[in-house]
Amino acid sequence: MRWIFRILLVLLLLVGVAGGAAYFVGRASLPQYGGEVALTGTSLGQPVRIQRDRNAVPHIFGQNRNDTAFGLGYAHAQDRLWQMEVNRRVAAGRLSEIFGPAALDNDKFLRTLGMRRAAEKALPGLKPETRALLDAYADGVNAFLAQQSGPLPPEFLILGVKPAPWSPVDSLSWLKVMAWDLSGNWGNELARLGLSRKFNAQQLREFFPPYPGDAPVALAGLEEGGALRDLYRQVAKAMDISELMRVLPEPKPEGIGSNNWVLHGKHTVTGAPLLANDPHLGLSTPSLWYFAHMASPSGEAIGATLPGVPGVVLGHNGHVAWGFTNTGPDTQDLFIEKIDPADPARYIAPDGSKPFVSHEEVLKVKGQADVVITVRETRHGPVISDAHGVAARLMEPGYALSFAWTALRDEDATADSLTGLDSVRDWNGFVENFRRYVSPQQNMVYADKEGNIGLLLPGLIPIRKPENDIKGLAPSPGWDARYDWSGFIPFDELPRSYNPASGQIVTANHKIVPDSYPHYLTSEWTEPYRAIRIEQLLRERNVHSVESFKQIQGDTLSLMAAEILPLMLAAPPKPDPRNSDLPALHSLVANWNGAMTVNRPEPLIFQAWYRELTRLILADDLGADFERLWRHRPLFIRNVLANKDGQGRWCQDSVSQNANTTCAALIAEALDLALDDLRARYGRDPQRWRWGDAHFAQSSHRPFSNVALLRPFFEAQVPTPGDTFTVNVGRNNMANAKEPYANNHAASLRAIYDLADLNRSIFAHSTGQSGHPLSPYFRNLAPIWAEVMFLPMTTKAADIDAGALGTLVLQPGK
Repeated sequence: MRWIFRILLVLLLLVGVAGGAAYFVGRASLPQYGGEVALTGTSLGQPVRIQRDRNAVPHIFGQNRNDTAFGLGYAHAQDRLWQMEVNRRVAAGRLSEIFGPAALDNDKFLRTLGMRRAAEKALPGLKPETRALLDAYADGVNAFLAQQSGPLPPEFLILGVKPAPWSPVDSLSWLKVMAWDLSGNWGNELARLGLSRKFNAQQLREFFPPYPGDAPVALAGLEEGGALRDLYRQVAKAMDISELMRVLPEPKPEGIGSNNWVLHGKHTVTGAPLLANDPHLGLSTPSLWYFAHMASPSGEAIGATLPGVPGVVLGHNGHVAWGFTNTGPDTQDLFIEKIDPADPARYIAPDGSKPFVSHEEVLKVKGQADVVITVRETRHGPVISDAHGVAARLMEPGYALSFAWTALRDEDATADSLTGLDSVRDWNGFVENFRRYVSPQQNMVYADKEGNIGLLLPGLIPIRKPENDIKGLAPSPGWDARYDWSGFIPFDELPRSYNPASGQIVTANHKIVPDSYPHYLTSEWTEPYRAIRIEQLLRERNVHSVESFKQIQGDTLSLMAAEILPLMLAAPPKPDPRNSDLPALHSLVANWNGAMTVNRPEPLIFQAWYRELTRLILADDLGADFERLWRHRPLFIRNVLANKDGQGRWCQDSVSQNANTTCAALIAEALDLALDDLRARYGRDPQRWRWGDAHFAQSSHRPFSNVALLRPFFEAQVPTPGDTFTVNVGRNNMANAKEPYANNHAASLRAIYDLADLNRSIFAHSTGQSGHPLSPYFRNLAPIWAEVMFLPMTTKAADIDAGALGTLVLQPGK
């Protein structure tokens, strides 16, 4: 026993020594925030000063824009080097080089899609000043890498990765990844193709209901006897669409978007405009955003930057402030291409047979031999059904699936607009700055110190022909010219507004154009719950302040729950001796007002009840497609429960063909199932159930959220209120069996701009400035963000100096 004890003691000592050594090595990789660094062989012309305030926000001072871009690149590399390394590998399809075979399918798709190839083609077309800024930024990143003599951040050490030099193409590629996250409806197009095997056109219109107040899209081509209906049956007869959807990347989440609103001074306590913005994106550690202030005699800007990209993307420049939400236009189309039966290297176009443009891509895989894939392109774009062996086999022989997207065009000059924001001084300059902007189209709200407010929706939006009978809502035959794009909406005909008579502008991804607008943007607008609620809260006060804007951003009343819950409560619960507390819980939810607060059981009971109800209604109809298409779908569920136009028939069991199954019976059964599930997850006592315990914000780390031992060190979790449809948004994935209520898509940052004094502006994001898990600034902002609290967004020297962490001076070498 003594020997066993001694051996265990030695093992514990070794583990302690190893852990201590790892800790000290990790600490040694924390960045230097003070002193001077001499940088030789760089483009830096004059010294750059990087002063980090008490919250680790860098304030970068240089003699010109290029030098401050250099400083931002250096600061990004100091604090977010691993994030930048992963981001550029995502864009280039090179994750399997460091993560192994698990990332191979993802890489195949991204290599096929070709975002990095598109970035390489777009770079020469940018303005000279933009290219100079991109070069200076890359030089700043590489200067940090060149002078780094100590250990790299922990991820590099654990995985044995060495970062390569940064390039301007890396920056442009990441902008395209951001555009991908915010663009298109290709997932719904693919779903309609698959569902056409079992649903008729009417059922498709019901399952994908129109925006409230709009008429359903005709989908004439999918009616019985329509040309596309016959084509879909032919193409889909041997195609397992559910499997094809599984192997292709996950489409954007339901209700994706953001909030922003701006008030004219006649509605504010100061008499000057107020502007609020909270973009909703996937939560990660570190946060997608990095706050910074860049100042030179040429101008300045402060706000949210993207690590890997020079310039402030969301913020103010001392004269104007701006905020973005996603418009959500349809800028992507899938095309079914017919392969030339006489030559498989060609495909059929309206004017005859054309050759595929092909090239090979070599994918390096950690621990395995290289993988070589052939990428084919048509006149529409890359053939994405080639991206995965399973996907290719699932296509009916003789066909392929290609992908058209505006962001893949050679003339994408989006970077010109984003890097030009620091020099905008008025509305006309703001509009002209975005004339070359391509993707993703955004609802850009504007305010300036002279008291003006505005809205601009720039972007490259395809025009679809009048004879296009599906409006890009489902895959189109690539050989039929009726479905080709016929140009793009002219910039001066895109929606905009300047100083509207109402004195307010609100956008929350809802339908932003009137029925009279002459061009088609999309018919798949996000549900209007958030927009309606923001407008309600704005009407409740005669004048608003920064404090009232904070309250609006923190609002947790779910209009979706308030609309759907009465339809569920109308069905009485079925008596069940196992659930003796069922009447009490039913009454508890019945007296609830729909506020998704962290410390109450009602939001959790409602969400669990709704989750089980959607499963009971849809699982039998969708079959193998159910898991992939399991969303909240409140407009559809509302129509079913209200039996609008007889849609209550969706409650009938399509498997057993039992026409006697009613929605009321499913509602009662769903409540029983929900309570059983909640007891299994959170204990027998409902009074101890809390929405915040289930609905924690999960900021995931790539890749260590997937490693149980490392996950606690690299991930940030904090209880949060809200749901998918509240202003204080927190989306959950009901199809996630393990954590169906976890909040993984929320307000990635919040900002409020006070144009009476821009130094009273405030901001916060979801983790911390640092990407290093041993830094005190790694996740320190998470609880502040969860409580809808803020940091000061100030450029005043006295505020920056107070409690500053240090000043680093970058000196140009001889």
